Amino acid sequence: MTVPAGVDRGLIRDAARIVVKVGSSSLTTAQGMIDVDRVDALTDVLAARHGRGTQIVLVSSGAIAAGLGPLGLPARPRDLATQQAAASVGQGVLVARYTSSFARYGVRVGQVLLTADDMMRRSHHHNAQRTLERLLELGIMPVVNENDTVATDEIRFGDNDRLAALVSHLIRADALVLLSDVDALYDGDPRRPGARRLAEVRSPADLVGVELGGTGGKVGTGGMVTKVQAARIATGAGVPVVLTAAAHAAQALAGQDIGTFFHPDGRFPGTRLLWLAHATTGRGRLHLDGGAVEAVVGRRKSLLPAGVTAVEGDFAAGDPVDLCGPRGRVVARGLVNFDAGEIPGLLGRSTRELGSSLGPEYERELIHRDDIVILESYH
Repeated sequence: MTVPAGVDRGLIRDAARIVVKVGSSSLTTAQGMIDVDRVDALTDVLAARHGRGTQIVLVSSGAIAAGLGPLGLPARPRDLATQQAAASVGQGVLVARYTSSFARYGVRVGQVLLTADDMMRRSHHHNAQRTLERLLELGIMPVVNENDTVATDEIRFGDNDRLAALVSHLIRADALVLLSDVDALYDGDPRRPGARRLAEVRSPADLVGVELGGTGGKVGTGGMVTKVQAARIATGAGVPVVLTAAAHAAQALAGQDIGTFFHPDGRFPGTRLLWLAHATTGRGRLHLDGGAVEAVVGRRKSLLPAGVTAVEGDFAAGDPVDLCGPRGRVVARGLVNFDAGEIPGLLGRSTRELGSSLGPEYERELIHRDDIVILESYH
């Protein structure tokens, strides 16, 4: 897609509302303790921008990492219970450090803990939005982290990268800045000679052949893959993104040629579709025949019972479910109108027939087109 004229790093420099995400490795020592100097250096930059009137939401990893030292753990634990224990201890350490550091500039912070479930459930989603908006109105800098003490599978949420992208859309941010221990996206391993920095990414085509590498280090969970995925989510919502090292935060916020700039691609999907595509997980699967895939994906029609060949999972009406093509590939996600136990008796039958035999409440689609998001366009 053609990038509109004038879309450049000035969008970061002039942004009135910014989400800044910082990873664990940028805040802690190799032993897992909070690095006071690193935290202070980051708050110096953010407080200066805040002082010029910019609203900032800081999405900060580091709770688990901050808990390693106090618990005497040499590295990030593998088991969930110990991760949650480390997060419980570390979250207090982390927020206390931010509170003290920002207080040097008279900036007040407010802790906001979220899980992926908070982004999946629409009532929680709206509550989080209202809370963040009110904090910003009051001049508070929200410090957002995943609530690792109660998360289950969500504890591997992508080192908060995806959460930061969703928050940027949630608060209608003007920009997202992803701070890491790597100064930019490269076309190969930056430790190898000849690796080239990608100064900008205008479309997924710019990433063809780029080696994104694996996951994060021993105190973090994220890697370049999660950061690129987060950038795609944000830019798909019209939010420009800069990816760089925490040490270059000031230059990035100033719009300088540092790191990698991801151009917004011009699409501004509604909150509902972005939420459905990126903040939900399918609670089950509906398998579609070829005609239904063409109708839903190609012509953006509602999903009717006649086009479904099989159902998997245990879900309730209103839950998100994945829609799969004949070969099993997920092509879309939608909010289903029936419980899983009801659907097998509906398969292969027209809505008119169902209405006649079962009652008027069954004379409707399995999923309305307004409740379907096509996932192929998001990957």
